[in-house]
Parts: sequence; structure tokens; C-alpha cells
Amino acid sequence: MLMNYLLIPKELRPIAEKVEARQRISEADALSLYRSNDLNALGIIANAIRERKNGNCVTYIVNRYINYSNICVLSCQFCAFAAKKRDAHAFERSVDDIVSAVRAALGLGITEVHMVGGLHPTLKRDWYLELLRRLRELDPDLHIKAFTAIEVRHLAQRIFRMSIHETLALLREAGLGSMTGGGAEIFDAAVRDEICRGKESAEEWLDVHRIWHSMGGRSTCTMLYGHIETLAQRVDHLRQLRELQDETGGFTGFVPFAFEPQTTVLAHVKPASAIDQLRNLAVSRIYLDNIDHLTAYWVSMGLSLAQVSLSYGVDDLHGTIMEEKIFHMAGATTPQEQTAATLQRVIREAGREPVQRDSHYCHITSPRKRSTSTVAPAETELACA
Repeated sequence: MLMNYLLIPKELRPIAEKVEARQRISEADALSLYRSNDLNALGIIANAIRERKNGNCVTYIVNRYINYSNICVLSCQFCAFAAKKRDAHAFERSVDDIVSAVRAALGLGITEVHMVGGLHPTLKRDWYLELLRRLRELDPDLHIKAFTAIEVRHLAQRIFRMSIHETLALLREAGLGSMTGGGAEIFDAAVRDEICRGKESAEEWLDVHRIWHSMGGRSTCTMLYGHIETLAQRVDHLRQLRELQDETGGFTGFVPFAFEPQTTVLAHVKPASAIDQLRNLAVSRIYLDNIDHLTAYWVSMGLSLAQVSLSYGVDDLHGTIMEEKIFHMAGATTPQEQTAATLQRVIREAGREPVQRDSHYCHITSPRKRSTSTVAPAETELACA
């Protein structure tokens, strides 16, 4: 795709020329993009990369979120989800309850269950392994995407008492298909000390994903922005993700989240504007040249703005989700779920072609609706983008 340079301001043209020549932009370039007020130009540059990587397709996944518990040993300042056992909003779902919810969702055609929770102090190793095994028994083709890097570290150090590699191997044997990208927040140490003191360091987050990738596993990566971080700290976060992707190639997609401040101790923080969210997506698409997919998380930004983001480098609208607690307990007012038909409609309205995908962003060209009465694998055809 040839860019119209008449629509790109003079100060951004050297960056646009790099992109058109398929050259990598620098951290200084990314900072210049963040500081630009020409949102239209950012969209033009980002879309050149989106179209090169993914054509006119925009993907979505039919999935079911499960937050198995919010009981957590940490007390991150930005988090309205976590609770201590004595707190009124604390919850802990049983294995039977989770299996029942996923069985019902299989009847709606889900291909993935996405599970994260707090760092529970007393759930046993066998609880986690039984949960994975029983979910895999429901349908061998169901992809289980579960656990953030800090959950894996918690399981390894306090629950399984094994190395991270050994813990991940055991989880994979029980049914784990891929890791989630949550918990990255902003990698800067000073920011982490202020918003999530006691959480793993950036190096520790990156190392869990590095180990998982070395085992042949895949994962997504994330960034929580729009709180106390600077633009330079956002760029540094992206730099570290890009460097690990250069090393391992294990990230399937990038999913940035705008901070939801309503009910946290950081409630005084002004929410990220629509312009800032679109700018952040566009800069991320331009800078992360080695990560093929960029997801607009509609739970955080709303479906209407997510639809607009399809003109700012985004090629994925995430999924149906069905039940989301983390952002909604922080005050999000977006719906709890979307239907596949709704996602298809908003994609078409934006002039893009909707395509259902699997957990690794491969296209599902002939999805079959699943039945709750069978454990036989669903027949699908896959085509990796």
C-alpha cells in the first residue's frame, strides 16, 4: 500500500518512509509519533502495516472468559478486582461450577476458554490440574488459554514448588494450550513500585514468557496504559516486548488496555481519551513490526471506539467473552459479552472482512457449532493468517 504523503505532516514523513521501505522505527521515532496531534496521519501509517500483514481481514474469536477467583495475596493499587478472603466481594468458583459453565458455552460454539484469577494463597496443586484435565475432557479441541506470568510464578514458587519450566510442563500436560499476556502493566520499575508494589518485575514477567516460548508455547502480550506512566515509559515497554519477540517469536498478538480508574485508589487519574486510545493503538502497530496482530479490547474501550480503531492499525476485535469481571469490577460500563453476529456486523460496517479465528490467530474457514451432548472434536478448517 502506497501512502499519500500529502496527508502526512513533514515531521512524520521520515518515519512514514521507513515504514514504506519496511525499515524498523526507533524509540525516538515512536516518541515522535506519540507526541503527534495528527491522528489521521498516524492512522495512515499504521494501516499501511495492517494491510501489509493482514490484508482487509479483521478477526474475532468465539470464546468464554472465566475468572476462577479474585482472592489474591497482592494489593495492587490499580486493581479493583482482587480481594482478601474476608472481603465481601471475594469469590472462589469450584471446579464443578467452572466445568458446567464451559460445557454450556461449548454449545454456543466457543473454541477457547480464557482463564485468569488472583494469586490464591490456599488452592492446591491438584485443584489447578483437575480443572485443566476436566476442561480438556469436555472437548479435546477446546483451547485452554490460562494464567498470567505472575500466576505461573505464584504456582511455581508457592503451590507446586517447582521450577517455572517444570510447572509450565505440568500445566501443559494437564491441558494448558497457551498463556495469557496479562500482568505486564508498564515495565518501568518506578511505575510498578507505585501502582503494583510487590508484583513481579518486568524481567520476571518477560522471563516466564521466554521460558514458555522456549518450550514451543505461544502467548499474547499486553500493556496497561493511561495512569501515571509517561510516553517515554510506554515506548520503553514496547521496546522490551519487541526485543523478546526478536528473541523468541512466541507472541501471537498485542493487546493494550486503557486503565479503568473509577473504583481504585487511583480514581483521581483522568481516563484515557478516545484520541489517546487510538493514538496508542496506531503507535503500537507501527513500532511492533515483529508482532503480526493488534487487538482492540472492546471491554476496555467500548465497541464503537473499537470499530473506529480498525482504521488505526487494528486487525482483531478479540472475542465474545461472555463474562468479564476485572474491568467491570473497576467500573467499566461496557457489555459483559458480544455475539459473533455483532462483531461481524461492526467489522463489515468499517469496510473490513470479518473472519473467525482460533487462539493463535489462524483463520477458521468453516466453523461448526458444537453440541453440549458430545465430546467429539468439532470439525473445522484452519488457515493461518
